[in-house]
Amino acid sequence: MKFNKTTLKNGLRIITVPITDHPSVTVLVMAETGSKYENRETNGLSHFLEHMLFKGTPKRPNATDVSRELDGIGAQYNAFTSNEYTGYYVKTAPHQFDTSLEILSDIYLNPLFKKEEMEKEKGVIVEEVRMYKDIPQRIVGDVFMELVYGDQPAGWKVIGSEENVKSFTRDQVVAYKDSQYVAESTIVIVAGSFDEPKIVDQISKAFAPIKTSKKKAKLVVTESQSAPTIKTYFKETDQTHLIIGVRSFRVTDPRAPIITILSTILGKGMSSRLFAKMRDELGICYYVNADQDAYTDHGVFEISAGVDNTRVKEAIVGILEECKKLKTELVSPAELKKAKDYLSGNMLLGLETSDARGEFCAYQEIVKGKIESPEEITAKIQAVTAEQIKDLANEIFVDRSLNMAIVGKYKDDSQFKEYFTFA
Repeated sequence: MKFNKTTLKNGLRIITVPITDHPSVTVLVMAETGSKYENRETNGLSHFLEHMLFKGTPKRPNATDVSRELDGIGAQYNAFTSNEYTGYYVKTAPHQFDTSLEILSDIYLNPLFKKEEMEKEKGVIVEEVRMYKDIPQRIVGDVFMELVYGDQPAGWKVIGSEENVKSFTRDQVVAYKDSQYVAESTIVIVAGSFDEPKIVDQISKAFAPIKTSKKKAKLVVTESQSAPTIKTYFKETDQTHLIIGVRSFRVTDPRAPIITILSTILGKGMSSRLFAKMRDELGICYYVNADQDAYTDHGVFEISAGVDNTRVKEAIVGILEECKKLKTELVSPAELKKAKDYLSGNMLLGLETSDARGEFCAYQEIVKGKIESPEEITAKIQAVTAEQIKDLANEIFVDRSLNMAIVGKYKDDSQFKEYFTFA
């Protein structure tokens, strides 16, 4: 996969990912900011700001003006907020690129932040908060992060609380945007079919008015744990939803390819160990998966599942047993090869579209500080050995790093403590 990166004098980064004769082109603007750049009072502000950027500019005074124009060129468009970045994208046919770039730069640089629109959007986001409270799979993720990281940005919800959302003022939103949406924290990515010789000049002109002040830094995550921890959330559910996880390491750690293989062996695909154990053998759940959730300065390895309410102990013990096997037994050459081929194949399949390639590059630029090609990533994956997997399993699967969040008909954690251990 070919890509080029240009950094302008003002700090704005431009990444181009040409795809010859592709039927689409995606323009993605990523701001290197998210909920980890907030404090307790402003938690949720990054997400609120994301919503407000679609609510009008001097050139397009109303939200319908923005959406009508984008719909009128047959665009797909949306935005998203995470812990460490916020993104806005427009995907169109190649001949509509100039228009999509102009609209996207306009909403990013010139939002009106009308007070009446802010008040309406508060209601929308409050309902979004409430919607997530009805989804156990979403709740258990929030409970898990709060358990592991506590009262610091890494442990807070990206969306914030109802109370915070209702309290935001126009001055807060404007000040946050002015401090965070600056040239040095902004990346413009274009992926697909476009005119390469003039693209950097086009983007430079479109984003010329961007502020050039220094952006606010995020707080460094602090971690402290010496024994297994459990956090329950009572909810009348037909299933018990749980996440079992251990502290791991940041996304740039050299062990990243190893833990990626380990997670694939345990819980990616219908032939993974946990899928075979929990679903095919025990018939105890519909979904189970494992993943490394890594950030710029910390990481956590998670196994999540939704299980039969009457068989929760069986599920927890079964998950921990599969983890412990990796500590004592070497993965066979055949299983190791399968995991490597699964990862390499799925990565390439996931890069078929222009928006996928744009996000692939943008994510790496922000969280890794550099972009690795699929070929480079594949080479690192292929170099992982069975001995490295066993060593890493012994390093991370220890009681002092063990955590579990559980959502269901439980009011305390006493019934789980006895068997929640790798011992």
